[in-house]
Amino acid sequence: MEVVVRRSARRKKTVQARMVDGVLEVAIPGHMSEAEEEHWVNVMEQRFERQRSTETVDLPGRTKALSKRYDLPMPSSVIWSERQRTLWGSCTPASGRIRIATRVAGYPDWVLDYVLLHELAHLVVPNHSDSFWDLVNRYPKAAQARGYLEAKSDGR
Repeated sequence: MEVVVRRSARRKKTVQARMVDGVLEVAIPGHMSEAEEEHWVNVMEQRFERQRSTETVDLPGRTKALSKRYDLPMPSSVIWSERQRTLWGSCTPASGRIRIATRVAGYPDWVLDYVLLHELAHLVVPNHSDSFWDLVNRYPKAAQARGYLEAKSDGR
């Protein structure tokens, strides 16, 4: 990804990025060190890569297919969430809302499906009881997906 860094004497604290004609423009305060600049450019590149990944995934379509295949209720909404830093997904059973961490969009499809199925199961069983795991473990790659996610979470 091509990146252009623009330093601003007026900008005091905030870092901002936008995509212009396929080029990532990163605006940073003029006083930032080269190391800070490199850090923020990497952060912004990762954010835009995740955003691009989420645009290629039909999250509602995948959710509907899994709901039908595993005879689980459809959520009232399913969205990507940039704010989920430590969770892969979350569900609010009372409202039927599911949020999936944007970083999951870059994982293999079978892992995304597992995360979606895990959250769909919470619409039926709001805790992690045996009956919840019975629903989740109907997914043939459940154990493999859990292993993948555990490996990804090391160091967090």
